[in-house]
Amino acid sequence: MAVSLKLSRATDRTDAAAGEEPAQVAAVIVNYNAGESLTGCIASIAADGVEEIVVVDNASVDGSAERAADSFPDVLVVRPGRNLGYGAGANRGAAETSAPYILVCNPDLVVVPGAVRCLVEVLEKNGDVGLAGPMMRELSGVVYPSGREFPSLTDAVGHAFLGLVWGGNPWTRRYRHLGSEQHRARDADWVSGAFFVVRRLAFESVGGFDERYFMYLEDVDLCWRLHRAGWRVRYEPDAEVVHEQGRSASRHPYSMLLAHHVSMWRFARRTAERSEKMLLPLVFLGLLVRVVLAWAEHLASPRSRLRRGRR
Repeated sequence: MAVSLKLSRATDRTDAAAGEEPAQVAAVIVNYNAGESLTGCIASIAADGVEEIVVVDNASVDGSAERAADSFPDVLVVRPGRNLGYGAGANRGAAETSAPYILVCNPDLVVVPGAVRCLVEVLEKNGDVGLAGPMMRELSGVVYPSGREFPSLTDAVGHAFLGLVWGGNPWTRRYRHLGSEQHRARDADWVSGAFFVVRRLAFESVGGFDERYFMYLEDVDLCWRLHRAGWRVRYEPDAEVVHEQGRSASRHPYSMLLAHHVSMWRFARRTAERSEKMLLPLVFLGLLVRVVLAWAEHLASPRSRLRRGRR
């Protein structure tokens, strides 16, 4: 059964009195060897009022799914028997639910109380908003850059190469919306797929996640297709989550870095305008060079690359 979220605005009492159905949300957590983080994630989501929670376990071997099932008997654990990837796992979990709002998240985060209600309220108040994402903090308290724009080719190249050695370069800063922008509620081209609430109608209207993305950029691609379908995407810093980034990726760093670059190539091919298509061979060569550089950087500093987050 999906949870009833009684939102904080004053009109809720009037709506309830009128007999209207309250908003409903179901959570889908895509798990892969998240360890004890998974049970902490479930507990924080449940504490924020969500009763319908689905865990899609992508063939974990660390017992995290079993511990979650033992600790939370009402949680549905779906075991596909293999690693579907993030987007396909989320689609599989969403198919097990029927609530009008779907919360999709990583297993290695904790929800700050009120975050789910806040994001659902954004969707309730704005009928053309298809998806809303929160402010994300790392364990250190540093704000992870979400609520970004689709990068121009110049910004993408500058961020891709200089970002490896100079995180504060102007292209990276413009792409990541660093600074005060992370504390301002606003429309965005895309928000991080590590945690968001999406309107089921919008999600299903674009076919959910594109399952050809195994990992990385599946969130960017989803938001890109939502925009093309006429939906807005919203970044809401009044909702907060704390994210322990890179836990699962750190088990297979080189394959995850490769998956990241494969996804970058897929998204570049999908979104390139007519004038940009001629540059795609150069983009492909650039990505080959970049993945080698990223591997070399990880070899020199094993944890630094993965601790920076999804992008």
